[in-house]
Amino acid sequence: MSLIPPPLRRAFEGILEPLIQALIKAGVSPNLLTTMGTGVLLGSGCAFAVGAANWGGALLLVSGIFDMLDGRVARGGEGTTRFGAFYDSTLDRVGDAALFGGILLYFNTGGVAERWATPAVVITLVALSAALIVSYARARAEGLDLDCTVGISQRAERILGLGIPTVFFGAGPNGFLLLALVGILAITSVITIGQRIAHVYRITRAKSRATQSRWAAQP
Repeated sequence: MSLIPPPLRRAFEGILEPLIQALIKAGVSPNLLTTMGTGVLLGSGCAFAVGAANWGGALLLVSGIFDMLDGRVARGGEGTTRFGAFYDSTLDRVGDAALFGGILLYFNTGGVAERWATPAVVITLVALSAALIVSYARARAEGLDLDCTVGISQRAERILGLGIPTVFFGAGPNGFLLLALVGILAITSVITIGQRIAHVYRITRAKSRATQSRWAAQP
């Protein structure tokens, strides 16, 4: 389950398709796109850190475009490699750390009222930790040859859910809009962790039962 409606996702992918084909024809490396996207995400974290939340949100959305492009360029140009998958996953985590680290610095340096500073830092740490665990759960499952793309808060949801509101409204009065958004991301990411654990449990249990049934059926 995804919070982004499939028709909306497909429509946006269709808009990007001409650019994807142009990048493939130009022989642009998917790893270069991954690197550029991470650089933009680092810029987003820095913008949030200094209180420029509008710019932070805008750069976050741009990084999301790079995040969509690199994988599709790799697959479309038959450039998918094991190193590329590792590199993309690793830099995604670097970007997540930079993004939430920048937001944490903003909260800890006067972005919110003093009495809210400590709760804001704790909430941001929970959001960062949960986001990393969500990604790890998928990677670990795929390492076991299991599909694990379920969950209400995947990377696209985090980017859009944080990026769009801050582009238009910044951090909000006394930083409370940004704090509320991070809080929502923390909650939905924790829920997603539970969804992925339950999903992998169901798959592995079903496979285990199927294996036991085959052995029981043998004469």
